[in-house]
Amino acid sequence: MESIAFIMFLVVIMILMTGYPVAFTLAGVSLAFAFIGTFIQGFDHSLMHALPSRIFGIMNNETLIAVPLFVFMGVTLERSKIAENLLDTMSLLFGSLRGGLGYSVVFVGLLLAASTGIVGATVVTMGLLSLPTMLKRNYDPALSCGVICASGTLGQIIPPSIILVLLGDVISSAYQQSQLDQGIFSPETVTVSDLFAGAILPGILLVAIYILYLFYLAITKPNLMPAVKNNNPQVNLFTQCCSALFPPIALIIAVLGSIIGGLATPTEAASVGAIGALLLAFFNRQLNLSCLQDITRNTVRVTCMVFAIFIGASIFSLVFRGYGGDDAIHEFLTQLPGGVFGAVVIVMLVMFILGFVLDFIEITFVVVPIVGPVLLAMGVDPIWLGIMIAINLQTSFLTPPFGFALFYLRGVAAKSITTRQIYKGVVPFIAIQLLVLGALAKWPELATWLPEKLDS
Repeated sequence: MESIAFIMFLVVIMILMTGYPVAFTLAGVSLAFAFIGTFIQGFDHSLMHALPSRIFGIMNNETLIAVPLFVFMGVTLERSKIAENLLDTMSLLFGSLRGGLGYSVVFVGLLLAASTGIVGATVVTMGLLSLPTMLKRNYDPALSCGVICASGTLGQIIPPSIILVLLGDVISSAYQQSQLDQGIFSPETVTVSDLFAGAILPGILLVAIYILYLFYLAITKPNLMPAVKNNNPQVNLFTQCCSALFPPIALIIAVLGSIIGGLATPTEAASVGAIGALLLAFFNRQLNLSCLQDITRNTVRVTCMVFAIFIGASIFSLVFRGYGGDDAIHEFLTQLPGGVFGAVVIVMLVMFILGFVLDFIEITFVVVPIVGPVLLAMGVDPIWLGIMIAINLQTSFLTPPFGFALFYLRGVAAKSITTRQIYKGVVPFIAIQLLVLGALAKWPELATWLPEKLDS
């Protein structure tokens, strides 16, 4: 019966590649295989009695309430022209330096990642606002595209982000499941706050290497990133920087600081972020009834999509376990040469490839619940595993020819920008992310040190 579980998994992947809605694919294929299995007496239909309690558990999960709140916060900030003001200010501040616009894009990408956590929206926004300016200032087109794509995907790893909230909840469930499978009936827990804390140092390291790479190019190949002459020297940069930088940074500190400092749960901090984003939009004179309706509709649309996928994934994992797929995965990974290292490498490679065709949410809800308990039962640290998955998929979303970030930028880039230039521009940043991934594999303390210090 284990082979049927893998056939079901392959059927799901093939249907998803056709573009059919994820939630309906997961639920529909799983129920069809459960019905077939019951008919041929290869599946215990009584397992489906657990489905209502699983769905109720999703509805009753307080951590997941943070999802619509963070979505609301991100969409509101996107509408409030925060990114536009930041880019204008950073361009004035750093534009006179070689590579200044590149530094500005990375810095703004960092702030947007910490503010919104929505990768697609960040790449599109940066592409619309910064790419024309960089091309106008004679920046190399390939390098410009690479900087924008790489900075836009920082929302994968920079907290607080929706992705880390979802991954944290799934990793927590997988960690508890792995301990129960080992006979530990008072399992330790890992929280979304732990994952946020674990992502800070790797995220800062990634941004720092981006900046160092641009600095190196500015010295060795100055023609790629020429300095920009300030045509308006009368501008009061200090006042403009304060007005553009202080509000989003204050909001990030309020949200992330309250979570890491233990003053608020992710859900409570997300509510603070949502109200703060509304206030920023109001003070920027971007908030009206029409805008609020648009924000609300987008929030409801994304939230419904996420929770529908969550329910579909719950049905899938139940049927997958019913066919013994989890036992087969456990046996396969534990018998791989290289032990834990070999198992982690194989899982990361599979997730990297799946990242070409599946969104992060789909991989989080479908793949992580299957392989997570097995790896965690083998002694892998849950926080380290979560950060490794996030950076791995961030790299996958940048990798040609199927990276999602490349498609987002291609959709808004000028016709003069070729797909080949986009692909060429992201290659150095893929190498940087693989370098950080390797450093994290070599020194897990990059992800585990800060959570341990905060818990002690």
